[in-house]
Amino acid sequence: MAEQLSSTKLDWDVLQEERQAVLASWETGNEVDLEEAVQFHHELPPEKNFARKLTQAKNAGLTLAQPRAGVADLRSHVELLRYLSTEGEADLLPTTIDSYTRQNRYEEAQRGLDESRKEGRSLLNGFPAVNHGVANCRILIEELDLPLQVRHGTPDARLLAEITLAAGFTAFEGGGISYNIPYAKNVPLEESIRAWQYVDRLVGYYAEHGVIINREPFGPLTGTLVAPCISHSVAVIEAVLAAKQGVKSLTLGYGQCGNLIQDVAAVQTLPVLAQEYLEREGITDVELTTVFHQWMGGFPNDEPRAFGVISLGGVTAALSKATKVIVKTPHEALGIPTKEANAAGIRATKQLLNMLRDQVFPECSQLKEEREIILTETRQILDKTLELGEGDFALGAVRAFQAGVIDVPFAPSVYNAGRTMPARDNNGAVRFLNWGSLPFSKEIQEFHKAKLAERARYEERTPGFQFVIDDIYAIGKGMLVGRPR
Repeated sequence: MAEQLSSTKLDWDVLQEERQAVLASWETGNEVDLEEAVQFHHELPPEKNFARKLTQAKNAGLTLAQPRAGVADLRSHVELLRYLSTEGEADLLPTTIDSYTRQNRYEEAQRGLDESRKEGRSLLNGFPAVNHGVANCRILIEELDLPLQVRHGTPDARLLAEITLAAGFTAFEGGGISYNIPYAKNVPLEESIRAWQYVDRLVGYYAEHGVIINREPFGPLTGTLVAPCISHSVAVIEAVLAAKQGVKSLTLGYGQCGNLIQDVAAVQTLPVLAQEYLEREGITDVELTTVFHQWMGGFPNDEPRAFGVISLGGVTAALSKATKVIVKTPHEALGIPTKEANAAGIRATKQLLNMLRDQVFPECSQLKEEREIILTETRQILDKTLELGEGDFALGAVRAFQAGVIDVPFAPSVYNAGRTMPARDNNGAVRFLNWGSLPFSKEIQEFHKAKLAERARYEERTPGFQFVIDDIYAIGKGMLVGRPR
């Protein structure tokens, strides 16, 4: 029950009974040997550690490029990642997990893997790591030269984490909110938060034994007009929950909205807010880095226009000094991209990152104002969440979603209120046409009204739901933000 949920660090010894049940839920769980896994991590070359490479990039002021990628067969997956490393010039590598595994449907994942092998092509939309097991997953670590991260979308990722971390992966994406509310319909939030506390406590165990594994909450959420204050609130909560379980390396993410000033301000404020709320909990030993996700909404079918969207994402990542950028491909509108298209997206992004490496976004009144708006809105949400949780972010998160204090637009979860309605202002920044039960002050409410009224005057129409419809489809249709060409 929600009342029993707490952010308190899980007792490792007490957790062992649960761990045995998790490992027994699929046959490859019996391959997990924590003592041997810790030793394997210690023997890895330092350049294969994800957290180490992120820290080096942060200290050097560099932005690293990472794609999404995953196919069913092991050898095919190795070849794909090697291609993205060499031809795509990726700095960091992913292993994107298939949809069956994300829903803990391992029998169906196994059938998909078997059929993929017979057909000679991937019939799954990712890599079924649980079915491959520790030994096979470790081949990825041994044969590839770059650090690898597990990327997925799993409300209950306990077994996936056990197997992949034991195999040698040094980064694991997701969180109890960000991999539930945008991905699932009927998973209670208290269940997913508790499952992810298990994952973070496991990462904490590795840290206690000298192995630093990077954790990355999923920043974009639904990826559709998600205002920074919403994604920042979730990111900060998941950061605190992870750190309280012993995580020492956190990469906090934000999904591109499309207005350059708002996006730069969002990336700049994210670590400020995380540091602030971590220190409130007495946590001062966590390395914070940032990830910027290129546009997660609808893409143009036309490849040159798609490269335009990708390039704006590269510019924003570079000028905001994000530690890494998750790269999209020119085939986003067409389905799963070819390896060539994936590599092309990375190279286009790398070109922008290299060209803008020594440039920073100039300080201006608009950027300062946007930072202050984001900081104020996010603090109002987070402080109300703590109040609802009686000082505890785990309990507070459940109650905040129940009350609509945190409300992710267009999320499928029945545990999300769905009362907020975002729309762009006259400059393309995401504002609130309806803020639902978000705990905004009168001043913030008037700010949003004024911004959308300005757009309405310019377009000579009344602010309303048509704004939202136009904005959702604008970039994919190659339109100006919210307005026909």
